[in-house]
Amino acid sequence: MTLPACLEQGQGDTAVFFLHGVGGGKEAWAHNQLVFASHGFRTVAWDMPGYGESPTVQPYDTSALAGALADLIEHTGARRNVVLGHSMGGMVAQELAALHPALVQGLILSASSPAFGKADGIWQQEFLHSRFAPLDQGRGMAGLAHDLVPGMFAPDADPDRIAEAAALMARVPPESYRAALSAIVSFNRLDKLAAIAVPTLCLAGQLDKTAPPAVLEKMASRIAGAGYVCLPGVGHLANIEQPALFNDAVLTFLMQHFSP
Repeated sequence: MTLPACLEQGQGDTAVFFLHGVGGGKEAWAHNQLVFASHGFRTVAWDMPGYGESPTVQPYDTSALAGALADLIEHTGARRNVVLGHSMGGMVAQELAALHPALVQGLILSASSPAFGKADGIWQQEFLHSRFAPLDQGRGMAGLAHDLVPGMFAPDADPDRIAEAAALMARVPPESYRAALSAIVSFNRLDKLAAIAVPTLCLAGQLDKTAPPAVLEKMASRIAGAGYVCLPGVGHLANIEQPALFNDAVLTFLMQHFSP
């Protein structure tokens, strides 16, 4: 068994697993991981299968991705596991909670959704076509990132943070990007939200157009006892755009439920 590649920082009984989105990698958490490690948490940021140094999985779907994450969590061997998933990472986190509930003691779902739709739906196919168009036109991941990433930030966001996120997306292998998007268009775990029985935080960005605050708020309402926080003035990539706001919200949740 070959485990996914990851970056570990910190020590403690509680491990926080950082799951990036479609356009990311373990480096997406450069402004966040050390903060939680400094507060006594063991932190593990993975490269999702097919990303960075991690081998891919077949079939490439959320079930197989959750299986790879389960292997990593079991190998890490912490007493308690909190899974922090951003965007697609939040979907993988929900899949893990549904398929391997014993491995999850806490969930943080950031800018994510409990469902995307049917893979054969017209809207879903149009979505894939629009996202794949820059690749089909030969512009590569750099061209795709140039088109998409600025719209994921607030209008007045720091250009350096936008460039940082664009560089991350540009490094994603195009075949992994295609596979990841194809995997999420059929994702639907709405029926499992009520079964989540661990401390959960649903975290939104006020200006997020990809996963609007109303989606996160409704998701929180379907999970018993879940918290909901909307970060003001930020878009889809809050952990990169405004890391201090993001870190404070997550750390407040962690210290409330998993104080080292």
